[in-house]
Amino acid sequence: MINKQLLQPESIVVIGGSNNCHKPGGAVVRNLISGGFQGTLRIVNPKEDEVQGIKVFHDVKEVPPTDLAILVVAARFCPDYVEYLAAEKQVRAFIIISAGFGEETKAGAELEQRILDTCDRYGCALIGPNCIGLLTRCHHSVFTKPIPHLNPKGVDFISGSGATAVFILESAVTKGLPFNSVWSVGNGHQIGIETVLEYMDNNFDPEKDSLVKLLYIENIADPDKLLYHATSLIRKGCRIAAIKAGSSESGSRAASSHTGAIASSDSAVEALFRKAGIVRCFSRDELTTVGCIFTLPRFTGKNFAIVTHAGGPGVMLTDALSKGGMNVPPLTGKSADELKDKLFPGSSVANPIDILATGTAEQLGIAVDFCEKKFKDIDAIMVIFGTPGLVQLYETYDVLHKKIQECKKPIFPILPSVSTAGPEVHEFLQRGHVNFSDEVVLATALTQVMKTPAPADGQIEIHGVDVPRIRRIIDGIADNGYIAPNLVHDLLQSAGIPTVPEIVSNDKNELLAFAEKSGYPVVAKVVGPVHKSDVGGVALNVRTPEHLALEFDRMMKIPDATAVMVQKMIKGTELFIGAKYEPRFGHVVLCGLGGIFVEVLKDVSSGLAPLSYEEAYSMIHSLRGYKIIKGTRGQQGVNEKKYAEIIVRLSTLLRFATEIKEMDINPLLADENDVIAVDARILVEK
Repeated sequence: MINKQLLQPESIVVIGGSNNCHKPGGAVVRNLISGGFQGTLRIVNPKEDEVQGIKVFHDVKEVPPTDLAILVVAARFCPDYVEYLAAEKQVRAFIIISAGFGEETKAGAELEQRILDTCDRYGCALIGPNCIGLLTRCHHSVFTKPIPHLNPKGVDFISGSGATAVFILESAVTKGLPFNSVWSVGNGHQIGIETVLEYMDNNFDPEKDSLVKLLYIENIADPDKLLYHATSLIRKGCRIAAIKAGSSESGSRAASSHTGAIASSDSAVEALFRKAGIVRCFSRDELTTVGCIFTLPRFTGKNFAIVTHAGGPGVMLTDALSKGGMNVPPLTGKSADELKDKLFPGSSVANPIDILATGTAEQLGIAVDFCEKKFKDIDAIMVIFGTPGLVQLYETYDVLHKKIQECKKPIFPILPSVSTAGPEVHEFLQRGHVNFSDEVVLATALTQVMKTPAPADGQIEIHGVDVPRIRRIIDGIADNGYIAPNLVHDLLQSAGIPTVPEIVSNDKNELLAFAEKSGYPVVAKVVGPVHKSDVGGVALNVRTPEHLALEFDRMMKIPDATAVMVQKMIKGTELFIGAKYEPRFGHVVLCGLGGIFVEVLKDVSSGLAPLSYEEAYSMIHSLRGYKIIKGTRGQQGVNEKKYAEIIVRLSTLLRFATEIKEMDINPLLADENDVIAVDARILVEK
C-alpha cells in the first residue's frame, strides 16, 4: 500500500543516521537536509549527540510520534524497530535501506516476513528492504548520488535494483533528463513495480502528474497488473519505457517442437510489452535516451531533416535512421536553392543539410527555419553541432534554444562535445533541454519508440470461432500429451483455421482411395513419432498409387508408427505459427516465416493471447523477413490479411482452451490468395 505518510510525511525519523556521509546512515541525512525537507527531521543514534546539525535521540523510545521511518541498521534489528515504531510511535510508512533479508538467506526471509506481517497488521507502507530509498520533490530519502533535477513534469522512474537505479540516473543526468520521482523498491514484496504503477494509474491527474514512466524490472511478479495499469496510463496520455533484465531461457525445456525450442520467458516479456504499448529497451543508455525522446513533442511521421556542420555524423545518422525504417528524404526545388544561397559556398542542402565547419549560429537558425516552414514533408529536425575546441558555442546553443521554443516540429539536439564544450552544453541543459550526444544511439532508441504499437484494445475476437465445439473436443481428451491428428484437425477447423484436405488411416486401401479422389501429387506422413522427419516419416511429391503404397508399407514399419496421414500436396511460401503457455503470463503466440527462418535464424515475433488484428499485423510487420511476406524482387507476396486472421483465431482458440500448453502449425503454406495449415501438433495437459 502507498499512503500519505510515505509520499508527504510531516515528520521523518532516520534510525541509524550519522555524521559519516560516506556511509548510508549519514548520506541519507545529508540528502534529506540538502533536499529541503520542510517537515520535522529526527535522528536516532545511541553514540552521537548531534548529527549534521540536528539534535539526536539516543533511544527510539524518546522519539515523538512520526509519519515515516527510514531504517539504516543491521537487518537483524529491523523487525523489532518496525514493530515498536508502528505500535508505539504511530509510524505508518517505512523505508528500509538495509540488506540481508530474503534476497540472501532463508533466515533473512523470515526477518523480512516479520516486517511484512507487522506492516500489514498496522496498515503501514513499506519500501524495501534492500533498496536505495525513495526520491520525491517532498523528501530525498535516498543515500546515493546523483540527485537529479526534480520537477513535476519530469520522469517517474521505478527500479527493482538500487545499484542499477544509480547507474541509470548517472546516464540520465548527463543528458539533462529531469525527474519527478525515483522509486527503488528493493525486494518489493509489499510495494513492487506493479504496485507503484497501480497507484500512479488510480491517482492520475493529467494536469499535475508526469507523463513519462521509466522502469527497470528484474522480476514481473504480477503480469496482469503490470499490463492493466501500464495500458491504462498509456491510454491516459503517458508514455512508458522499460528494461526487463534476466529474460534469457528460464529453466530447461524439452525441444519437442519449434515453439518449445524458441519460446522463453523473454518471448512472454516481449509479448506483454507489445500488448501494453511499452517501449522495450535493452541498456541503461537506451532507456534514458528513450526517456529524453519522450520529453519532446510527439510526432507521427517518419521524415527527418538533419542539420549538421560535420559530414560524418550526418552520414552515420542517416544510415541508422534508414536502418530503423525512417526516412531522410532529399530536399530539392526552389526552397532548397534558396537555402543554399544563404549558406557558405560548398554547403550541401541535399539532406543532411551540411552548413560546413565554418557555418555560423545565424546559418544554423536559417537552416532550421527552412525545415520548419519551407520543407513541408519534414516531420522532425535533428541538429548535430559540436566543436573541435577552436570556438565557444554559447551563441550557437542560444539560437538552438530559441528554435526549440519557437518550432512546432520536434528538434533533437545532438551536441557531441560534452567535454570540449562542457560549459556550453551544461548551460543548454540548465535551460530545460535534453542532449543526445550520440547520433546512432538516438536513432536506435527512436526506432524502438516508432515500432512500439499502441496498447491493444483487449477485446476477444470470436467471430467465426466455434467455442462450444472447442470445449467439447478438449473436454473429451482423456490423456495428457500430443493429441491425435484428427483432433488437431477438428480443433483448427473449430477455430476457423483452414487446413489442407487430409486423411489419417492404417488402412492402405482407404488412403489410396483418398489420394485418387483428391488428386496426385500427395504428401505422406507417419503418425506416431513426434519428429517425423528425423525418422524418415515424410514423403513429398508422391505422384502414383504404386509410390504411395510403397511409402505406406515403409512408414508402418517405423517404430511407434500407428497410421499414415495423406494430404493433398500444395505449394506456397512456408509460414510458422506456434504457441506456448508461460506460467503467470498465459499463452505466448509466435509467428514467422517457416523453414530456415524459424529453425536457424529464429526470426519470430511474439504476442500475448488473446490478440487483436492490430496486434497480429504489428507482429507480422516486426519480422526481419517481412519483405518476403510483402513480396520482393518480383516475387508475389502472401495474403497478409489471412495470415493475421489465422494468428488472431489461434489466439482465441487458446483463450478458451487453456489446457493447450504447446502447439505448432508448421508449415502454413501461403500465396497471394490463401494461407492453409499443412501440419500441426498440439500438446495438452489437464
